[in-house]
Amino acid sequence: MAFHSVFLIFLAGLVFFSEAAPRDSSDSIPAPNVPVKLYKAAADGSWELLNSKQTNKNRELRELTTKEQFVTGTYKIELDIASYWKKLVLNPFHQHADVVFTANDADYRYYSIATLLSPFSYSTTAVASEPVE
Repeated sequence: MAFHSVFLIFLAGLVFFSEAAPRDSSDSIPAPNVPVKLYKAAADGSWELLNSKQTNKNRELRELTTKEQFVTGTYKIELDIASYWKKLVLNPFHQHADVVFTANDADYRYYSIATLLSPFSYSTTAVASEPVE
């Protein structure tokens, strides 16, 4: 079985919109049509869906959230990785890759979350910029 992996980069800004650009690193092309959902944690512990989109024909995802929606709190990005792998005729172990993170500063920042996926695993790393005026 051929090994495939996807590299996803997420940028979330408190002033600008969130963006995502999934990348299939096995052949270094972006991954098209990957469904992505953005949630915010509610006070009762449930998840409030803020937006649901999928990568476009340029294999990017823009405008996941607005300045008004993206405030201090806990967020979850849910990647429907099963649908991506099944289009490549692979049977993935994980149905979703969930990235839960905290935006704990009301200042304007960029949050960059990179997710590396394979049909059987995923890992993430993140960078938050210094406050920008």
